[in-house]
Order: sequence, then structure tokens, then C-alpha cells
Amino acid sequence: MDKQRFTLAVLAIVPLVVACGSEKTTSGSGSGSVEEQRSVTDVDWQVQSITVAGSARPVHGKPYLAFDAKTGKVGGRLGCNAVNATATVRAGHITLGRPSTTRMMCDASLMGTERALLGLFNGRVDYRVDHDTATLTSANGAIVHARAAK
Repeated sequence: MDKQRFTLAVLAIVPLVVACGSEKTTSGSGSGSVEEQRSVTDVDWQVQSITVAGSARPVHGKPYLAFDAKTGKVGGRLGCNAVNATATVRAGHITLGRPSTTRMMCDASLMGTERALLGLFNGRVDYRVDHDTATLTSANGAIVHARAAK
């Protein structure tokens, strides 16, 4: 191959190599771009909304859940009390163990948030993470939307 053809071949290939190497990994949203998806583990998920039996429940306090992949546990706050349980995270679902909580009594609104969140525990919860938002859906139909803490 002569020098001119080699130079043209390199000039044609280099932009393709650069373009292919600059994409982020993980599933895309159909927009043509590929973006890294946040994991459900090792994030403090601040609860934004709770739906139980098709009815939206108000969220009081600052409830959050954090799933730890290394310890196989979930910890957090339910509105009033702290909570922890075992949490086996698999692709698309989490198996939560029986919750252990502190035993403080708080305002009725905080306790209502707590009761609704306790519906996630002691069973399988399906999850989906979309950017900074996680959706948790329990077998009994409770749906929790949470946002990653900044």
C-alpha cells in the first residue's frame, strides 16, 4: 500500500474509533444515546411518594432507604423510626427480610408514613432505577418512588 492510501485509510478510521470510544455504558432510553444507569445499592433513596392499594399516601418526615450490597442489608428511616433488615439484591428485584425498627412513638402523620413503608418488608420487591429515581413495588401492591440523595 502506498503512503497516500495509508494516510487516507487512517483518516477515515480515526473518527470512527474516537466516536465509538466516547459512549457511556448501560441501557439507553431509546433516544440514541447511551447513559450509565445508577445502581439501587449504595445510594440513600429519599422517599418522594407512596401508593398503597391504589391510593396515594402523604409522605411525612424525611424517610429514606439505603441498600448495602456488601452487607446484604437495608437501613434507613421510615418517617419516625430507624429500620434495618436483610436485603438480597438481584437484577430487578430485592428480597427484604423482616424489619427491625426502633420503637419511638411520633406524630400520627409520621406513623402513617412508617406503616405504609413497612409494607415493603418481609418479601420480594421489584425495583426499577431511571436516572436518579427508583421505583419499588411490593408483592402486595405498595409502590414507592424515591430520589437519590445529592
